[in-house]
Amino acid sequence: MSILDLLVLFGTLGLIVGYGVYKTYGTNTIDNYLRGGNSMKWGTIGLSVMATQASAITFISTPGQGYESGMAFVQNYFGLPIALIIVAFVFIPIYYKLKVYTAYEYLEKRFDKKTRLLGAFLFLVQRGLAAGITIYAPAIILSTILGWSLTWTILLVGVLVIIYTVSGGTKAVSLTQKHQMTVILIGMAIAFGYIVHYLSDFVTFPEALHIAGSLDKLNAVDFSFDFEKRYTVWSGILGGLFLALSYFGTDQSQVQRYLGGKNTVESRMGLMFNAILKIPMQFFILLTGALLYVFYIFYQPPVHFNAQNITSVEQQVGIENIDRITTDHDFWVQQRKESALNYAEALTGGSIEAQVQAKQKLQQTAERVNDSRTEMKELIASTDAAMKIKDSDYVFLTFILNYLPQGIIGLLIAVIFSAAMSSTSGELNALASTTVIDFYKNLINPDASENRYMLVSKLMTAGWGILAIGFAFMAHQSENLIEMVNILGSLFYGNILGIFLVAFFVKFVQGTAVFWAAIVSQLLVIGLFLSTDIGYLWFNVIGCTGVLLISLLIQTLKPKA
Repeated sequence: MSILDLLVLFGTLGLIVGYGVYKTYGTNTIDNYLRGGNSMKWGTIGLSVMATQASAITFISTPGQGYESGMAFVQNYFGLPIALIIVAFVFIPIYYKLKVYTAYEYLEKRFDKKTRLLGAFLFLVQRGLAAGITIYAPAIILSTILGWSLTWTILLVGVLVIIYTVSGGTKAVSLTQKHQMTVILIGMAIAFGYIVHYLSDFVTFPEALHIAGSLDKLNAVDFSFDFEKRYTVWSGILGGLFLALSYFGTDQSQVQRYLGGKNTVESRMGLMFNAILKIPMQFFILLTGALLYVFYIFYQPPVHFNAQNITSVEQQVGIENIDRITTDHDFWVQQRKESALNYAEALTGGSIEAQVQAKQKLQQTAERVNDSRTEMKELIASTDAAMKIKDSDYVFLTFILNYLPQGIIGLLIAVIFSAAMSSTSGELNALASTTVIDFYKNLINPDASENRYMLVSKLMTAGWGILAIGFAFMAHQSENLIEMVNILGSLFYGNILGIFLVAFFVKFVQGTAVFWAAIVSQLLVIGLFLSTDIGYLWFNVIGCTGVLLISLLIQTLKPKA
């Protein structure tokens, strides 16, 4: 990176962190620190909710997902708007009426203390691990691409987040997330614009879409009923509904964002902002990845986007096999480019038969390119089974560093850091709130002073930040990072949602029944995850349904007092 890029990168990060500290300096009450003093307007809430969910993984991994597998991942979000409407009109009024700091306080009021603690514990486990992943995921890729130390990259993200989150609590998180999300959206729009600009030297935008579609990169919906497929319309609407309902309705990292609203109207409008914009945003990011695939048809791509893997293989087995695969790859890349140009020409003036033939030729050459990439991955795996062979997470960053001008590179890297910081800050803030309110105040020191709760809240925020950094150092690599986070969430969210749905709608079920139902259902989900190939979104449905049915069964069979 150039000096200009480094100035833009650290200047952007410094301004965001400094702004958050400055605007919330002197926060001295637990209500202000954990709920933002109920002063947030809908725009801040909307961007904050979006920023908490849209981690750096979204902006690194999702374009790579579009590049590798096309648009099918967007189906993951089809149930989200429905979930947000339910949360806005069912969950929010209850939380505001009870004036809770955390969602889990409600569980004690409805059931008992042990059920509250179970719900809070499940959240702490899932979100604590996820906080480590949201730091580790961008750090491992940025350190590889930029040649930075992984240790220092993790520490940079973690320490910056801890500074302003400890300083200002919920309000600092929400205010900084608003500006982080603005930087993120501007940066992604700039990257998309440059891709389209570069493609214009070879094809028009509609022609680029036709090429992407001919190579199955624009297939956004799948109506099949195959339960082993990760993304279908049905898993997205049903599994995605349960995942989003649990995440936005019971996950404290999101609940805390809208509990800081001035009133229920502001909180609802903030969620409706996300209901309207979330799917288009994910569609846009995936489309960026699909067009990036078309871009690399006309501009020379590497045979493998993680250059560090190639270097490791070269050191261990020599360069001969690498050269052979690379030569074959480059030959078919050139053939694919010529086929794409012929297909674009056929689209504008050729007959239907000529278009079909050109499309088939393009598909054949694209398949040969994929074969050479697969062969390189197999060589990497045979050399060192511990190396991550899937390189889609490196595609977008490779484009940024090689094809964007100075200054813009720094801005896009700042986008990734900002996304990592925004999601992590929301998680740390929520983890601290849950620890202080549901455990410290509830079990250890219920009559402490305001100053004591403030001190413990700040210590817990810093403590969870340090733990998240520790989890980041211990994290293992995943084939695709955005799937890694969703899989982790799906193992726990269904159970937590089931507890809340019983609390809201099944009034005769009591605490003991739902407590044991949640434990049994959680063990069932983990067992199915380890022993079957069920698409992970379905675990949200299984976990939630399990809690509902098992709690009904236990309560029905329980002897009458």
